[in-house]
Amino acid sequence: MAHTPHELGAVFSKDADILHRLKMNGGHFSTLSDKYHTVNREIHRIDAEVDAASDERMETLKKERLLLLDEITAIVNRARDDAG
Repeated sequence: MAHTPHELGAVFSKDADILHRLKMNGGHFSTLSDKYHTVNREIHRIDAEVDAASDERMETLKKERLLLLDEITAIVNRARDDAG
């Protein structure tokens, strides 16, 4: 599949090392990252009309992605503050 918008590496392009370190540590961040990836890919497939979904389903997925991104952002910000 072509480039998928909203990938964490693109969202946090300046924090690639932090993302890698957090993901390698496993735990909660790794779980959040995997879930974000799954939800983001599903949204992309619906946008690309590869998969069908109702407007309600799409809205639910976008809200879930946003909640995950908020939590991931907080973790990345804490890691950035700890490193700096």
